[in-house]
Amino acid sequence: MTKEDFFRKELVKELQDIAQLMKKEKNAEKKIYYFSAAYGITNRTYRYVFSSEVLLADLVLNTSYQALHNRFNQIKSGDTTVKIDDKVFDALYEGLQSLASAFEDKKPIQDALGIILTASFSVSGPGNYLKEKNILKI
Repeated sequence: MTKEDFFRKELVKELQDIAQLMKKEKNAEKKIYYFSAAYGITNRTYRYVFSSEVLLADLVLNTSYQALHNRFNQIKSGDTTVKIDDKVFDALYEGLQSLASAFEDKKPIQDALGIILTASFSVSGPGNYLKEKNILKI
């Protein structure tokens, strides 16, 4: 097994584990906590075996986590204008599963990243507005 194959296998397993932990968890804050591990594993992976695909995934996962984390903190501080509903977490789960499969099968990752990015964008002001207008669909 090559070094690249080893790290790809570890990346896939970790993304699948994160998705499962998120799916089982009921608490939104803990789901977001688990989601943060996704960019953690991509960050570690590209440091050992660089890949522009893993770097792209890291950027999307990190940005998505920041959006979710920021929105959750706004909700905790009393701003209930934009909520994080179960559809967002379902889409993140689906996106992580698709991302893991794409990495495993050495297929394009853009569709999986699109699911994740759209879900996280939906908790922003502009994203929620588009969702309420039925333009953005999760």
